[in-house]
Amino acid sequence: MAKTGVEQSAARVNNNKGKHPTVFLGMSGGVDSSVSAILLKEQGYNVVGVYMKNWSKDLPGMKCPWAEDLADAKRVATKLDMDFMVFDFEKEYKQKVVDYMLAEFKAGRTPNPDIMCNEEIKFKLFFEEATKRGADYIATGHYAKSEDGKLKLALDQNKDQTYFLYRISKDAVKKTLFPLAELKKPEVKELAKKHGLANAYKKESMGVCFVGDVGMKDFLREYIDITPGEIRELETEAVLGYHDGAIFYTIGQRHGLYVGGGLPYYVVKKDLEKNIVYVSKNLNAKDLWTKAITLDNIFIRDGSDFPKDGKIMVRLRHRAPLVPAIFEKNHVLFDEEIKTIAAGQSVVFYSGDTCLGGGIVKG
Repeated sequence: MAKTGVEQSAARVNNNKGKHPTVFLGMSGGVDSSVSAILLKEQGYNVVGVYMKNWSKDLPGMKCPWAEDLADAKRVATKLDMDFMVFDFEKEYKQKVVDYMLAEFKAGRTPNPDIMCNEEIKFKLFFEEATKRGADYIATGHYAKSEDGKLKLALDQNKDQTYFLYRISKDAVKKTLFPLAELKKPEVKELAKKHGLANAYKKESMGVCFVGDVGMKDFLREYIDITPGEIRELETEAVLGYHDGAIFYTIGQRHGLYVGGGLPYYVVKKDLEKNIVYVSKNLNAKDLWTKAITLDNIFIRDGSDFPKDGKIMVRLRHRAPLVPAIFEKNHVLFDEEIKTIAAGQSVVFYSGDTCLGGGIVKG
């Protein structure tokens, strides 16, 4: 009986194992995952590069960079004499990440697709498929640390990505290697140059996580009907300008309003039924500040790590400083007022250098 593709690749991986554990490394074509490959090989692992094909659709005037990224990843694998595979998760990605993101925006919330991608695709589907094909571990180029099933902060606090990883399962963390855990970004770039990697100077994508340098607004326009509406001043109800869809705006947003002059306006409220965006110049507007956040979809990594008194540190945005708080049931309470976090965003919990989990802001 002919072997399936999974069985064939698993057999090939096992034949190459010898005495060295096999690691399936997620390769994006970028410098972080490429340097991760170098480090893993230096540590004696049998490394198999895997490109996850999650999205390939072009948008009008905007070409999806997936083919270029795949070519860059293949080039590195060839240079380092690694086996290389492509896992096609496009169908699952559309269902688990893109459809979720669109539904959240339509409901007036501001989701984080990177967090959902890590939970559902990179550390679930990829982990499961890699295990089926003979992997002892998986690895990625994220800046984070795995230690006995615990997810911990990376050395480079500026690049630490545990905020995006807080929802991945404990089982996946136990079997994940993060080769960049103890490195800083400048060191990673230097290693790429030292080993002559062509992507050492590749610009990091700053757009939608799966479409390259496309802004979120441009992406959403392709999937959500645009309904123009008014931008009003909160205190006076005066119409200051017009927007192209209230769903595109986030509480606390300052840029992209194009209204008035002088002191900046901030988005303080949205009326989705009437499609009105309310703004204010008053930085002390009550809608901009809070001392408590209510969470949905709470994910606790390991209850035994959680402080019994509920006193934790929280990260409210990627790269935001950790701030003290108390967690009670589904509420996060602060001693001092913090800037309001948009519904749909994540609040991530820490104790020391350990990521405890987190939840999604209710709204």
